[in-house]
Amino acid sequence: MKKIMKAGRVVILLAGRRAGKKAVIVKTYDDGKKGKQFAHALVAGVEKSPLKVTKSMSKKKVERRSKVTPFVKSVNYNHILPTRFMVTGEFAKDGSELKSIIAEDKLATKESRKSLKREVRSIFNDRYNHPDSSKEKQPAVDFFFKKLMF
Repeated sequence: MKKIMKAGRVVILLAGRRAGKKAVIVKTYDDGKKGKQFAHALVAGVEKSPLKVTKSMSKKKVERRSKVTPFVKSVNYNHILPTRFMVTGEFAKDGSELKSIIAEDKLATKESRKSLKREVRSIFNDRYNHPDSSKEKQPAVDFFFKKLMF
Protein backbone atom coordinates (compact mmCIF):
# COMPACT_ATOMS: atom_id res chain seq x y z
CA MET A 1 0.00 0.00 0.00
CA LYS A 2 1.22 3.48 -0.85
CA LYS A 3 2.05 5.96 1.88
CA ILE A 4 -0.46 8.83 1.72
CA MET A 5 0.50 10.80 4.80
CA LYS A 6 3.66 12.56 3.63
CA ALA A 7 5.18 15.91 4.52
CA GLY A 8 3.53 18.63 2.47
CA ARG A 9 0.12 16.95 2.14
CA VAL A 10 -2.82 19.27 2.82
CA VAL A 11 -5.21 17.64 5.30
CA ILE A 12 -8.50 18.50 6.99
CA LEU A 13 -8.75 17.95 10.75
CA LEU A 14 -11.79 15.93 11.78
CA ALA A 15 -11.90 16.07 15.56
CA GLY A 16 -11.39 18.47 18.42
CA ARG A 17 -11.30 22.23 18.65
CA ARG A 18 -9.93 22.63 15.13
CA ALA A 19 -12.30 20.22 13.38
CA GLY A 20 -12.92 21.33 9.80
CA LYS A 21 -9.71 23.38 9.64
CA LYS A 22 -7.06 22.83 6.97
CA ALA A 23 -3.48 22.00 7.82
CA VAL A 24 -0.30 20.86 6.14
CA ILE A 25 1.69 17.86 7.39
CA VAL A 26 5.16 18.91 8.49
CA LYS A 27 6.47 15.62 9.88
CA THR A 28 5.03 12.13 10.18
CA TYR A 29 5.52 9.49 12.85
CA ASP A 30 4.12 6.29 11.29
CA ASP A 31 5.23 4.00 14.12
CA GLY A 32 4.65 6.48 16.90
CA LYS A 33 7.32 7.43 19.40
CA LYS A 34 7.98 7.40 23.11
CA GLY A 35 5.02 8.96 24.89
CA LYS A 36 2.76 8.64 21.84
CA GLN A 37 2.54 4.98 20.82
CA PHE A 38 0.26 5.64 17.85
CA ALA A 39 0.72 6.92 14.31
CA HIS A 40 0.54 10.70 14.32
CA ALA A 41 1.65 13.76 12.38
CA LEU A 42 2.94 17.19 13.27
CA VAL A 43 0.77 19.70 11.38
CA ALA A 44 0.68 23.46 10.83
CA GLY A 45 -2.65 24.88 9.78
CA VAL A 46 -4.93 27.86 9.34
CA GLU A 47 -7.01 28.66 12.42
CA LYS A 48 -8.64 31.74 10.86
CA SER A 49 -8.50 32.12 7.11
CA PRO A 50 -8.28 35.51 5.34
CA LEU A 51 -11.54 37.29 4.59
CA LYS A 52 -12.90 38.57 1.29
CA VAL A 53 -11.43 41.87 0.07
CA THR A 54 -13.03 44.35 -2.34
CA LYS A 55 -11.65 47.26 -4.31
CA SER A 56 -13.58 49.90 -2.34
CA MET A 57 -11.99 48.92 1.02
CA SER A 58 -9.29 51.07 2.57
CA LYS A 59 -5.69 49.87 2.73
CA LYS A 60 -5.91 49.44 6.48
CA LYS A 61 -9.03 47.29 6.21
CA VAL A 62 -7.50 45.19 3.40
CA GLU A 63 -4.39 44.60 5.50
CA ARG A 64 -6.47 43.58 8.52
CA ARG A 65 -8.65 41.18 6.50
CA SER A 66 -5.66 39.58 4.75
CA LYS A 67 -4.13 38.13 7.91
CA VAL A 68 -3.84 34.42 8.58
CA THR A 69 -3.98 32.97 12.10
CA PRO A 70 -2.01 29.69 12.28
CA PHE A 71 -1.81 26.75 14.67
CA VAL A 72 0.72 23.98 15.17
CA LYS A 73 -0.14 20.67 16.80
CA SER A 74 0.38 16.93 16.80
CA VAL A 75 -2.61 14.94 15.50
CA ASN A 76 -3.49 11.23 15.39
CA TYR A 77 -3.85 9.83 11.85
CA ASN A 78 -7.42 8.78 12.71
CA HIS A 79 -8.38 12.45 13.05
CA ILE A 80 -7.09 13.78 9.73
CA LEU A 81 -8.50 13.50 6.23
CA PRO A 82 -5.87 13.75 3.46
CA THR A 83 -6.73 15.78 0.36
CA ARG A 84 -5.29 15.52 -3.14
CA PHE A 85 -3.21 18.69 -2.68
CA MET A 86 0.52 18.83 -1.87
CA VAL A 87 2.43 21.99 -0.91
CA THR A 88 5.99 20.74 -0.50
CA GLY A 89 8.24 23.73 -1.23
CA GLU A 90 5.50 26.33 -1.25
CA PHE A 91 6.04 27.62 2.28
CA ALA A 92 9.73 28.46 2.17
CA LYS A 93 10.97 31.76 3.60
CA ASP A 94 14.58 32.93 3.39
CA GLY A 95 15.72 29.45 2.39
CA SER A 96 14.10 27.71 5.36
CA GLU A 97 11.01 25.55 5.00
CA LEU A 98 8.31 24.74 7.54
CA LYS A 99 10.07 21.43 8.15
CA SER A 100 13.18 23.14 9.53
CA ILE A 101 11.27 25.67 11.65
CA ILE A 102 8.66 23.42 13.25
CA ALA A 103 9.84 20.74 15.66
CA GLU A 104 7.97 18.78 18.30
CA ASP A 105 10.30 19.94 21.08
CA LYS A 106 9.25 23.55 20.43
CA LEU A 107 5.70 22.65 21.49
CA ALA A 108 6.87 21.83 25.02
CA THR A 109 6.86 25.28 26.67
CA LYS A 110 4.46 28.17 26.34
CA GLU A 111 7.11 30.73 25.27
CA SER A 112 8.62 28.51 22.56
CA ARG A 113 5.11 27.65 21.31
CA LYS A 114 4.29 31.35 21.05
CA SER A 115 7.49 32.16 19.12
CA LEU A 116 6.93 29.14 16.85
CA LYS A 117 3.40 30.33 16.10
CA ARG A 118 4.75 33.82 15.32
CA GLU A 119 7.26 32.38 12.82
CA VAL A 120 4.59 30.26 11.14
CA ARG A 121 2.26 33.27 11.00
CA SER A 122 4.91 35.33 9.20
CA ILE A 123 5.50 32.53 6.66
CA PHE A 124 1.77 32.04 5.99
CA ASN A 125 1.05 35.79 5.76
CA ASP A 126 4.02 36.33 3.46
CA ARG A 127 2.93 33.46 1.22
CA TYR A 128 -0.68 34.63 1.10
CA ASN A 129 0.02 38.33 0.51
CA HIS A 130 2.91 37.82 -1.97
CA PRO A 131 2.12 34.79 -4.16
CA ASP A 132 4.86 33.16 -6.20
CA SER A 133 4.93 35.01 -9.53
CA SER A 134 6.77 32.22 -11.39
CA LYS A 135 3.75 29.92 -11.15
CA GLU A 136 0.54 31.31 -12.57
CA LYS A 137 -1.86 28.87 -10.94
CA GLN A 138 -1.28 27.41 -7.50
CA PRO A 139 -4.37 25.33 -6.71
CA ALA A 140 -2.86 23.70 -3.62
CA VAL A 141 -1.97 27.01 -1.95
CA ASP A 142 -5.25 28.62 -2.99
CA PHE A 143 -7.16 25.67 -1.52
CA PHE A 144 -5.10 25.79 1.68
CA PHE A 145 -5.93 29.44 2.43
CA LYS A 146 -9.63 29.31 1.51
CA LYS A 147 -12.20 28.67 4.19
CA LEU A 148 -13.74 25.23 3.98
CA MET A 149 -17.38 25.55 2.95
CA PHE A 150 -19.69 22.73 3.97
